[in-house]
Amino acid sequence: MLDMTEGSGQSPINPYKIAYVYMQVADHIAERIAKGEPGPGARLLGERDLAEEYGVAHLTARRAMRELRERALVVTLPAKGTFVAYPQEETK
Repeated sequence: MLDMTEGSGQSPINPYKIAYVYMQVADHIAERIAKGEPGPGARLLGERDLAEEYGVAHLTARRAMRELRERALVVTLPAKGTFVAYPQEETK
C-alpha cells in the first residue's frame, strides 16, 4: 500500500479552497500518478485508509476513487482493491 500524502504528515487538502474536497483528493492522486508514483499496477490504499490519510470523510474518499475511475486512471476489482491503471496505447 502506498502513502498518498508523500510522508509529509499533512493533508494536501484545503477545506477553504473553492473546490469540492473529493475533487482535490482525486486531483492530488492523479498528479502523483502522472509523475509515476505510484506506477501502473500499484495498489492504492483502501477507501477508509485513504480517508484517514487525507483527513476526509469515507464517502469523500469513495467519490474521489469514482472520479479517478471515470478518468480511467485507476481500476477497482471487487474484493481485491484499487490499482493504478496501465496507460492505454493511443490508436493512430
